[in-house]
Amino acid sequence: MPKDARPRECSIADALDLVGERWSLLAIRELSYGVRRFDQIVRNTGAPRDILTTRLRKLEDGGIIQRERYNDHPVRHEYHLTPAGVELCDVLIALMKWGDRHLHPDDPPVRWHHSCGQPLDPLLVCRHCGGEARVGAHTPTGRGALTS
Repeated sequence: MPKDARPRECSIADALDLVGERWSLLAIRELSYGVRRFDQIVRNTGAPRDILTTRLRKLEDGGIIQRERYNDHPVRHEYHLTPAGVELCDVLIALMKWGDRHLHPDDPPVRWHHSCGQPLDPLLVCRHCGGEARVGAHTPTGRGALTS
């Protein structure tokens, strides 16, 4: 990278620093499914134990999950999503929609239904006008905004 080049300030980059390593989002997926114990998360993600331990600690330090002791001898913990972790699950739903559409168009591995009973087809919209939030429908502003 040239000396005078600086990466754009960006909340996406900051979020990826916290959750973008392999296994982090899959651990969050498992917690969103109600899986709470380390061994179950290992089994359902295929993550190596030492790496999953590191990822869970980072997610805990970042305020995405919390650990709760459920056994003293030996010491064992369950993991739970914090409110920030629950909100992050919206990103997983969007990622799942993309994967279903572009990687598994004929047979998605998991089928979700909304509480209304219909197949889940999530849509990101503007809270103020209800318009769909898509590339080209918004303008970046602030210190990380586009520059010439």
